[in-house]
Amino acid sequence: MKTRNACTIEQWRPLRQRRLVRRGSWFAALDCALARKPRLVRSGSGFAALLCAVACLPPHANGEPAQNALRPAGVQALHIFNLWNLTLAVCSLVFAAVLIALLIAMLRASARKRKAGLEPAPWEWSETPPEPSPDSRAEAGHEAGHEAGYEAGHESSQEARTRRVVTGASIASVVLLFGLLLADVMTDRALSRLPVADALHLEMTGHQWWWEARYGRDSAGDAFAVANELHVPVGRPVVISLKADDVIHTFWVPNLHGKKDMIPGRDATIEFRADRAGTYRGQCAEFCGLEHALMAFSVVAEPPARYEAWAAHQREPAPQAVTDMHKRGEQLFTTGACANCHTVRGTSAAGLLGPDLTHLMSRPMLAAGTFDNTPANLAAWIAAPGSMKPGTSMPASRFSQQDMAALVAWLGTLQ
Repeated sequence: MKTRNACTIEQWRPLRQRRLVRRGSWFAALDCALARKPRLVRSGSGFAALLCAVACLPPHANGEPAQNALRPAGVQALHIFNLWNLTLAVCSLVFAAVLIALLIAMLRASARKRKAGLEPAPWEWSETPPEPSPDSRAEAGHEAGHEAGYEAGHESSQEARTRRVVTGASIASVVLLFGLLLADVMTDRALSRLPVADALHLEMTGHQWWWEARYGRDSAGDAFAVANELHVPVGRPVVISLKADDVIHTFWVPNLHGKKDMIPGRDATIEFRADRAGTYRGQCAEFCGLEHALMAFSVVAEPPARYEAWAAHQREPAPQAVTDMHKRGEQLFTTGACANCHTVRGTSAAGLLGPDLTHLMSRPMLAAGTFDNTPANLAAWIAAPGSMKPGTSMPASRFSQQDMAALVAWLGTLQ
């Protein structure tokens, strides 16, 4: 009997789209929407496609999206959120004022045309005007002469009033723009003034298409590496050194901070503090190739004691294989192609091209948040990674059924 998460390679592609949407990827949701509604592409209705993508994107398990810039969980994200609210309020007021001015101008233009006799009033549309008599024409000409001077003065005062309104609106626009600029500068200063005393320092590198995080220092003997996840203590500042291994990536965890570019050959840093415990989704926000939408990671903010326990466990080497099946799996890993790319501390495997797998099964997701970390998915990933995540640099591995079972069983001990 197949488990809930098990599937064959032939069944994987339709399941892959659903998993992308479930994990909250806007790019994937849009791709899924357009795949369902190809007529949206042919008709060029981008707005309709976006609405379809939003409809395809379900909420997170606890009712929230997997990542949400409108739910700040740290002081840095709160500064950005306040700036967003101010900008939204100002732009909404300006938009409403422009609409009101446009409506007033349309009503006045219509009234002026009716007064000049160029346009009948709505209640006169069905009536046929009578032919004027010679006496009425002379009287109308006499009255027109008196009204000409009045109209000239009225138009002059109206032009002056319009000029004052335009001038006032221009001044208000300049003041509002400078106000937003000032708010932007103040927000930027607030973001750069986060106290970083006793901060947690770590390094994060973006690869195509996964994330590598290194904690501690090799010289102190407390260094360890994880992939596609960060654990941080609540209430303690975090300073992350950002690097890119191949192309430009962008680090983005909207619940905790804004975006930060990662450019090959240039080091950058980002500082934040998580003030509320929880798991927050991060995403590469710079298009970096075929599987850009599948380059996600998670940030787990937890109480300091729990974080220290997690870090102490991550520093430990992999457990020793005990059963014959586990020993066979370890042998397959360390003597095969797997050890050329992956490290498992406590064994002879010391590859540096791929993620560190010392505590692989402690991670909830595989392939940078693409699918659940289960034995069935792990076996499918080893056998045909290109079918599950096209473009990945990991080659397919051919094992017999017995050897695959032994390898997956041993990997399952890397808790």
